[in-house]
Amino acid sequence: MSHPAAGAAADQQQVQSFPTQGAWSVGGTAPAFNADDLLAAVQRVRETCHVIQDPLTGRIGVGLDGRWISHDQVNGHPTWPLLATLPPLYPEWLGDRSFLEVHGVRFPYVAGAMANGIATPALVIEMAKAGCLGFFGAAGLHADHVSTALDEIQAALGGTGLPWGSNLIHSPQEPALEAKVVELYLQRGVTKVSASAYMKLTPTVVRYAATGLTQLADGRVHRRNSVFCKISRPEVARHFLSPAPGPMLDQLVADGLITAEEGRLARLVPVAEDVIVEADSGGHTDNRTLTALFPIIVRLRDELSAEHGYHRPIRVGAAGGLGTPSAVAAAFALGAAFVLTGSVNQGAIESGLSVAGKEMLAKAGMADVIMAPAADMFELGVEVQVLKRGTMFAPRAHKLYETYRAYPGLDAIPSDVRTELETRVLGVSLDEIWSQCESFWGNRDPGELTKAAADPKHKMALCFRWYLGRSSRWAIDGTGPRRLDFQIWCGPAMGAFNDWVKGSFLEPPAQRTAVQIARNLLEGAAVITRAQQLRSYGVAMPASAFAYTARPLA
Repeated sequence: MSHPAAGAAADQQQVQSFPTQGAWSVGGTAPAFNADDLLAAVQRVRETCHVIQDPLTGRIGVGLDGRWISHDQVNGHPTWPLLATLPPLYPEWLGDRSFLEVHGVRFPYVAGAMANGIATPALVIEMAKAGCLGFFGAAGLHADHVSTALDEIQAALGGTGLPWGSNLIHSPQEPALEAKVVELYLQRGVTKVSASAYMKLTPTVVRYAATGLTQLADGRVHRRNSVFCKISRPEVARHFLSPAPGPMLDQLVADGLITAEEGRLARLVPVAEDVIVEADSGGHTDNRTLTALFPIIVRLRDELSAEHGYHRPIRVGAAGGLGTPSAVAAAFALGAAFVLTGSVNQGAIESGLSVAGKEMLAKAGMADVIMAPAADMFELGVEVQVLKRGTMFAPRAHKLYETYRAYPGLDAIPSDVRTELETRVLGVSLDEIWSQCESFWGNRDPGELTKAAADPKHKMALCFRWYLGRSSRWAIDGTGPRRLDFQIWCGPAMGAFNDWVKGSFLEPPAQRTAVQIARNLLEGAAVITRAQQLRSYGVAMPASAFAYTARPLA
């Protein structure tokens, strides 16, 4: 016997009846059974939705407004057997309610911290005003620059109670800078940080997490500072989901960086209560698949919560590859407490990327990305995912890393290889680059110059890192002669986003505000979630119900 959800009119003898919950009486909207009516109905996610059955054909459909009645209350009005009632579904409710409550946001949505200030104060401010959480892109910036950005954010949001945060990136080459940024955050009252690129815990991030811990009268531990850790490996997640190591806490107490009470309480709570599972994203990434990685981290969270007897919930969010409503809906279906977007915000008008860079992103397809050596972890061989289309950055950066691996120092590079590097890759002589490095590191960290004087290979690394660092700045500044050297962090979500918004108001780069991107991704995710709910109840949803079209949203 064919399932009634197949949609074709069935013979009376083929009608299958299901247990009913009474009947539904039509109101101002006729019941929806055909594809066009179902498509219109599924958009109205904020209304109670009734799953009904046509008693003649057996088809299962949808009723909006109207009312529930018992079978003996027909009184001549047309009714349909009622199979189920779904309450309103708001985009605000797609994630974990504790995320909204703990962080004071309206939506379970985070705009990630894009380095070098690409996630600008303006983007953070707009996100906060829209009920989302945004993180300033502090990675790669001098502490003074970060302080200026905090001034702008706090001037706009101070006193409003609206939440926001800033990035804290692991800096194995510059631990002093990492410590200086945390000191700045503690002084300025920044209570949320996005911790990224960590492979293990450092005293700096532990200090931030432990500072401000207090114990309430009922014994519960209250935390002032929240760490959102971005992870893509279970072994790294374990560090953040566990209490900080005792010896590290003891040393922080001995150094006077946290109090003895903070050190005691830090042994009772995880370092982070918000974990971001980062799949195939732009920038630092392990290119993992979200559907494979996310359940593993959730299971690890549950195991460690039971092992340590945590009383506060640990929320697991999803990031990477989230450029369409379907992807966002899938992340919430996996159990994500919240979602974080990155690449798609880089193309928003509030981002710090140049107009030329945003135009390049708007043309990207899903496969127009590539891995390239990372500036901050060059010597370690760590790579970041960047835009491939329209730029030669990735192959040029790979050439630099191959050269670094092959020779002990600049003087050992054969003259023909050196000439090729200077003319076809760097665009300037290595002598000029070293002169700029001496000026830069003389102001930022003179110890790097001392190390370079003793180690020719380190001097070579600094010169090659000059190109990697400048290439992202050229993309931010829109330096025309360096367009082929633009380093633009980008994941496949950007191409998926471009494909989704084609023909909509979000197709032109000038229309892409961070808030409209966020609202449409969430609204579309709610519509698709509703469509899937109805399909699981037997309603023959048309394929177009899973293809939400972006539209201007208030």
